[in-house]
Amino acid sequence: MQDTSTLISDPHVTPLGLRFPFLIVEAKAGATGGNLYQAQNQAAVGGSAALLILKSLLGLQDVQDLNRENQDHVEASNKSGQASPDIKLNLVFSVTTEGPVHELWLHFRTPKKEEFYMVCIGTWRTTLKDGSLNFLRHLSAILRWGNASSLGLTDSFVPLSRQSSGPLRTRPTTTATSVASQDIVCAVSESRGISSTVGLTFVNLSTAEAVLCQICDSQTYVKTVTKIGVFEPTEILLMNTATDSKLFYIIQENIPETTFTFLDRRDWSEKTGHEYVDRLAFPEDIESIKITLGGNYFAACCFAAVLKYVELELNKTFTSHSLRIRFEPSQGSMLIDLSTIVSLELIQNLQNARSKDSLLGLLGETLTPMGGRLLRANILQPSTEVSKLLARFDAVEDLSTKGEMFVSIRQALKGFIDADKLLTSLILVPTKRTFQYVEQSVNNVIMLKTYLCAPVGHRAIEDLIESTLNEYVTYQTRPLDLRNQRIYCVRAGVNSLLDVARQTYKEANMDAADLIAKLSESHGLALDLKFDTARQYYISISAAEIDNLPEVFINVYRKKNRLECQTLDLVKLNQKIIDAHNEVINMSDQTVQELIQNIRSEIANLFRISEAIAMLDMLSAFAQLATCHEYVRAELTDVLAIKAGRHPIREKIHTKKFIPNDAYATQQSRFQIITGCNMSGKSTYIRSLALMTIMAQIGSFVPAEYASFPIVHQLFARVSTSDDLEANVSTFAAEMREMAFILRNIEPRSMVIVDELGRGTSTTDGLAIAIAIAEALVESRALIWFVTHFHDLAVIMAERSGVVSLHLAAEISPDTSKMTMLYKLTEGPDTNRFYGLALAKLVDLPPGVLETAQSVSEKLNQLAQRRHSKSKALAVSRKRNLILSLKEQLLQAQKGKMQGETLRSWLKRLQDEFALRMAAIDEDMSVSSDVEDKEEQEGSSSSRNGEVRSDPEETSVHLATAPVAERSVIEISSDDDSQDAVLLSD
Repeated sequence: MQDTSTLISDPHVTPLGLRFPFLIVEAKAGATGGNLYQAQNQAAVGGSAALLILKSLLGLQDVQDLNRENQDHVEASNKSGQASPDIKLNLVFSVTTEGPVHELWLHFRTPKKEEFYMVCIGTWRTTLKDGSLNFLRHLSAILRWGNASSLGLTDSFVPLSRQSSGPLRTRPTTTATSVASQDIVCAVSESRGISSTVGLTFVNLSTAEAVLCQICDSQTYVKTVTKIGVFEPTEILLMNTATDSKLFYIIQENIPETTFTFLDRRDWSEKTGHEYVDRLAFPEDIESIKITLGGNYFAACCFAAVLKYVELELNKTFTSHSLRIRFEPSQGSMLIDLSTIVSLELIQNLQNARSKDSLLGLLGETLTPMGGRLLRANILQPSTEVSKLLARFDAVEDLSTKGEMFVSIRQALKGFIDADKLLTSLILVPTKRTFQYVEQSVNNVIMLKTYLCAPVGHRAIEDLIESTLNEYVTYQTRPLDLRNQRIYCVRAGVNSLLDVARQTYKEANMDAADLIAKLSESHGLALDLKFDTARQYYISISAAEIDNLPEVFINVYRKKNRLECQTLDLVKLNQKIIDAHNEVINMSDQTVQELIQNIRSEIANLFRISEAIAMLDMLSAFAQLATCHEYVRAELTDVLAIKAGRHPIREKIHTKKFIPNDAYATQQSRFQIITGCNMSGKSTYIRSLALMTIMAQIGSFVPAEYASFPIVHQLFARVSTSDDLEANVSTFAAEMREMAFILRNIEPRSMVIVDELGRGTSTTDGLAIAIAIAEALVESRALIWFVTHFHDLAVIMAERSGVVSLHLAAEISPDTSKMTMLYKLTEGPDTNRFYGLALAKLVDLPPGVLETAQSVSEKLNQLAQRRHSKSKALAVSRKRNLILSLKEQLLQAQKGKMQGETLRSWLKRLQDEFALRMAAIDEDMSVSSDVEDKEEQEGSSSSRNGEVRSDPEETSVHLATAPVAERSVIEISSDDDSQDAVLLSD
């Protein structure tokens, strides 16, 4: 083709269903042994040759005539201010590849100078998931455009590059992969001035739902970014004046994998938003929505902008009173930021995106698409409304205890279609009707009839459908069966011409069967008549007949042990059948559209049924988990108390090996420092607390023997440990950025888990930063679990009110240095100081290295112990904390359910523990006084002998502040053993 520019195939329908003037040229660099540049040269030559073919095939006059037919469309675009692209019908697309790198090119020819141009639409690396998905999305958009009934209309090519009216600026990014694969358009608008009030509207084109909200946000727009991240919109709309705004840059930084489009200010009108509510909302919801929007100006403006964009740019229109509109206040749900969603693996496993080892994968026992979407939305936005959660607990308890009802519900939910998408297809109408839309409308009413035959039937709509459609019509998945259902869906006698067209269709199908019988008889071959959407009817023969195959069979294709082919007569019959089918569909259209119009009057009730099914599906999934995994119903109180709690995901992986742990947190134990050796289960423990909290606040039972949770309004997790290469941020910088975010947004009703803060920098700096951040977190009065390897942090913070120290226990054998993980939470800081060395011995390090490390570690530990003294002030602080803890326990007992002998024995045990702890503090004070007296006597004796000894506390201060070059000298002066001092200085 490149050499001769001649036509190498006739312009009939291709297997993809495409016609000229559209084709794809693929040039592979590997074919020539060259690189990507040679592939581009091949594409340039091939694209130019293809354009010449188009010119010869269509003729310039034909192209001009076709363009003239679209003149009205172009003029309408110009009047609306839309930039009309200078692209003619003669377009060619090519794909150049080298290894995993794929480039998509557009070739076109200027009408005046007859010059050839090629433009790169995008480049993707298909070894990356997002790259391959985005590449396929662009190819699908091109194929849909090439298959459009009215070739050449630029609006058919919208999916590749959506244009917006007025000044616009789009940023090409990869499409975000959504769990539910929904098409959502979002509009964002903010107030002027210091206070950041942000309006948001999300219109889901897949489920015909609009969500409006208005948020009073901080200067970092954390709530706005989180809300957008929950919905994962495919496109975000902003005003054209926001191109340099802080809001735009923050959204772009946190949600890069989406498309941004900028619209004129005139599209953001509050009045237009209220008009859309009057026209599109369910009649019974109009007044309540308008009252709500009365005080939410920016939400109404966003609603107007996004619907105008959908109508004018996407060429889609919702029918009257068919759109589900709801206003979501900023209160009422737990705030989980995007970093926490990722690090806790709420939606997707970090190691394997296809794995179900995530919270969504664990809870994803739903049986309907609607239930799956509702579950995902609840995981990302757990409820904070106690009444709603108690009602869900009651429902899950009923389902899990009443086996017969549970089994019947689960059985009824199986096989449900996606009702939301089906109903959306009935009310979302394209601006320009095509045959494909007419054909799909017939499919939709058949599918709706099948849906209503399920146990959720709606009598009024069933009567409407039965008066129009044949009673035996059901939705089929096989292409031929579905085509036959479309042909005979409308009752006979409604239209005499329709009955004639059906007879023609029937006769043509019988002719095809007769043709195959005659061919089989005349050639003595066993022929099977098959059908698929692309080829229609074709013939299947055993591959053993390939040598004796007559010439009458054409388009022969081998597939495993079968030959697939056609004949010219069969091709003609296929075309006759297609024409008859299309005629029947067009004649059925008026009847079907009247039926759909009548159904739309009941669309609100149908959507409510769908929502009820989704909720029932989610609750039945919770009941399934509660029954299979021995989950318990949680209580909602002011105290976090868990007995034998388990990590829900780890328990699923390690079924019989998981060891449960208890948890207890109140205001007097709100900051819990967790220490322990590596691999002892610290991270698993704090993650399990966060996951169980989320499960409780979506209405699920939790993996424990007993559980009580306070209502948490914000959940933060700082548990990731890797560098952020995309943002060019190191581990330590990523830690500090996340902690700064937490400190700016934390409040008393928050829950925070922090895993080994400060590991990314030096020990001294890490400890100092960890102490400073811990002090700030304690002051916030939120519930904090702080995992650390800094033992000094536990010692320093131990006397603060509200701080407790815990550790995950491990046993170390002194003889064999064998370490056994117990995975049990124990009170107090970890006393095993040398567990790192014990682990190092297990990996066969050289003995000399281990001996030196052991010696240095012991000397450092002795030095630290000598510097630490317990003053009377610290003892008083410990006593005060012990008394406050006793007071809180007594108050909990007063509010609890214990009575009689159980209460008396508990109080006696509490009294004994309190007395023992008080005695231990007094004993520590006595020992500390004796040590101080002895040190004073030794100091006096040394002074009389002319020796100068440094005070331990003073030495400690000097060690922390002295320059690095002087530290070895100071360490020598604070130790009598010169050999040990040399080890330290080395």
